Amino acid sequence: GDFLYSRSFEMMVELGSMPVMKILSKATRVIAEGEVLQLSKIRDASTSEETYMEVIRGKTAMLFEASTHSAAALAGATAEQTEALRTFGDHLGVAFQLVDDLLDYKGDATTLGKNVGDDLAEGKPTLPLIYTMREGTAEQAALVRQAIQKGGIEDLESIREAVEAAGALDYTAQQARNYVERAIACLDALPASEYRDALVELSRFAVARTH
Repeated sequence: GDFLYSRSFEMMVELGSMPVMKILSKATRVIAEGEVLQLSKIRDASTSEETYMEVIRGKTAMLFEASTHSAAALAGATAEQTEALRTFGDHLGVAFQLVDDLLDYKGDATTLGKNVGDDLAEGKPTLPLIYTMREGTAEQAALVRQAIQKGGIEDLESIREAVEAAGALDYTAQQARNYVERAIACLDALPASEYRDALVELSRFAVARTH
């Protein structure tokens, strides 16, 4: 990831595209801030949904936003289209991360291609856990709170059962679908084409994926 990002900087220098350089520079800062904020919330069971959204907007959605914003700048899009594509990237990035966090408790290692429960092992308070602590039973909330604070995956199966029973997985999935619909609505600013259709299809896949 770092290599690809640094390579994109190099390419923009070669092209002499200052607008894109500005976009990438801002993205670098925001992504770093998002990562730092996430690190500061490790094993913090008091993390709110608002703070969680701030984290994923910084560390994930900004990368999507920078990609679509840069593409608009390079393509010579109008101001309206540029803003629409920038916002599209932000919403798609949020949806993508929400699904990623959901799959950490719903997927399986073979399909995902990575270990399930990685977020829990690191003590990361993601939306399924935050929702369970807020809306679940006192027992479910206590179980999740303790798991976040100590980290590890010893209680993974119990946590998976708790977030499912509390409706946290359904809530997270619905939030992801909401963001994808908002992302797709942004594409109305673009003329009908196979490329716009491809972006719609990509958006649908972001929330339907199982890996």
